[in-house]
Parts: sequence; C-alpha cells; structure tokens
Amino acid sequence: MGACRQMDVLSMFCMSNFSINNASARIIARMRHFVGVGACYLDTILCVPRYPSEDEKLRASSITTRRGGNCANTLEVLQDLFGHVNDPIALSLIAVLPDRQSSATTKIVDSLKPTVSVEACIFRENYQEPPSSYIIKNDATGSRTIVNHNDLPEMTCDEFSKAADVINTEGTWYHFEGRIPDVTLQCIQYLRKSYAGAHISVELEKPGRQGLQELVSEANVVFYSKSWAIGNGYHNAEDCLRAQAKLAPNALLLCCTWGEQGSYALEPRTDTYCSVAANMPKDSRVIDTIGAGDTFIAGILYTFFHEHKTQALSQKLAFANRLAGFKVAQEGFSGLSGRMQLQP
Repeated sequence: MGACRQMDVLSMFCMSNFSINNASARIIARMRHFVGVGACYLDTILCVPRYPSEDEKLRASSITTRRGGNCANTLEVLQDLFGHVNDPIALSLIAVLPDRQSSATTKIVDSLKPTVSVEACIFRENYQEPPSSYIIKNDATGSRTIVNHNDLPEMTCDEFSKAADVINTEGTWYHFEGRIPDVTLQCIQYLRKSYAGAHISVELEKPGRQGLQELVSEANVVFYSKSWAIGNGYHNAEDCLRAQAKLAPNALLLCCTWGEQGSYALEPRTDTYCSVAANMPKDSRVIDTIGAGDTFIAGILYTFFHEHKTQALSQKLAFANRLAGFKVAQEGFSGLSGRMQLQP
C-alpha cells in the first residue's frame, strides 16, 4: 500500500487493470493520429472585481492575451499528457487561420509548439486578424462573459476534404467542435466514405446551433454541455445521455458535464452508466474556468489511445474530471499533467 500511495496519478492511471469492450479495444489499437477540427481564437481576458453595469467605467485588475478555441485547447492538453508516454500520438489542427505570414498566425503556431502540426490548416491570404474573443471574468462570482468577433470566411467541406487528404493517415481520430453543423456533417460523411478507419468525436455545446443533433448519429464519442442539454429539454445529465443513446447507433461513449455537480458518462453498447462529483485539488480555489470543458474532453480522449492502459469507465471519467479540476485551479493549461503527478 505504501508504494501505491507514492505513485503519481498518471502512472496509477496507466498501470492499473482496465475494463473496455472489444469494439473500443480494436479502435484503440489502430489509433495513431489525433486531429482537432474547429476555430482557433486569440483571447483577450480582462479580470474585473465585479461585472460592470451599462455605461460604467471600471478598472480591470489584470489583462491576459492567449490563444483559445475549443479544439486548440484540447490539443494543448493532449500534447502535455502525451509527453509522459513512450509512444506518443501525432497531433494536428485543422482550422481557418489568417495569412500564414501574419503576426496572429505566428502567435497561434507558437502556442501549439512543439508537437501540434498546423500543416493541414486553411490559411486565408490577405487576412491579418484572427477570430478573437474578449472575455470579462468576474472575480466576485467566477462568471465569464464572452464577446466573439470573426471576419475569416468559414471552412468549406471541400477545404476540409483536401486537408484530410493531406493527413491521409489510416486510423486517425477526428474531433469536431460543433461550430457549423451542416458543414461539419458533410465533413464527417466525407470521412466515413473516404477513410473507413477514421473515428470521430463531436462536441455539442451551444443549444442555439441548429443541426447539432444530426451529428450524433455519425459519431463514436459525443460530448454534451449542460447548456446544450437544458436547451434541448433535459433536466439532468442521465436523462440526456439515455435519450441520446437511442439516436447514436455508432457511439462507444456519451459524456455530459454538469458544472459543479460533476460529470456523467454512458457506454451505450454495454449500458454502463456512471457519474463522478466535481473534483478540485485540496485547498485550492477557482482561478480560471475558461477551457475546463476542453480539458475534460482531452482527458476522456486520452484514455482511448492506450490499449493496455485504460481503466474502467468510472475511472476514466474520474481521471478526466480531476484533470479539469486542476485546470480550474490555475491560469491556462500549462503543466497540468505535472500537477496531476505531484498531488495525492
């Protein structure tokens, strides 16, 4: 028992016995490349003592600029996690970016070094400004208010298919941010037709985006946000997952995060359901919730890439949930795996 207590969290996760269905095991054995598909932002974050009222002048306590975007955040966390394994997975981003020579693109590319490739990205010539988010963080409540701006023409299915052909790797996992549902559906259908070995996960986050539901039937793993679930008439995570399982014939796993109540998951093929409470490091406090969901997604997806190192569903869920807890307790994403190792 003493030796176990001294082992780091990641090592315990990787070395323990695992329980996984045969279909999942076959997928894991083939996966050698992970591709995130979604928008990439530059975020400007203003921390304020309270949310300002209209037409009020208020001094911010700090200002931070960093790269954002759901898939880019997930890739950054995966890069950190895979840095602790002997056989890392190739990581790539497919996103629309400004001109390749623009200062914004340079910042974005630098933020994803050293191992996330941007060679499959779509660069818009003569566009200098990236998609941008202006985030007001309320120090009093921990809430965040986000205003987005994006002048870049969105990705088309034809552009995606050319990017996927550049990657052209059998056994690639594609994770889609549910941004433009009709285009995303076309992209997934292209992969199903052209790359039989591809596996697909999608994120359903914003309830106002029409067409997200149609993506569920094509995906192997689906991530639902609390806001999407409530916006579509579900009162709790279990109701959402069990109802959605009937609409997801290809699904190996469905996950739903529910804020302070924790995280929930369902394996439709085995009808295995579990939940874990929200989990932050001992004696910590909420510092930065931006990207907590992206971190959770990274934690879950990480568990699919190690055939002999994957735990039972409840342990997989607890791992991702704790990883997100460490993220909430710090600014940004740097060094999360190291903190997981050092904490009991």
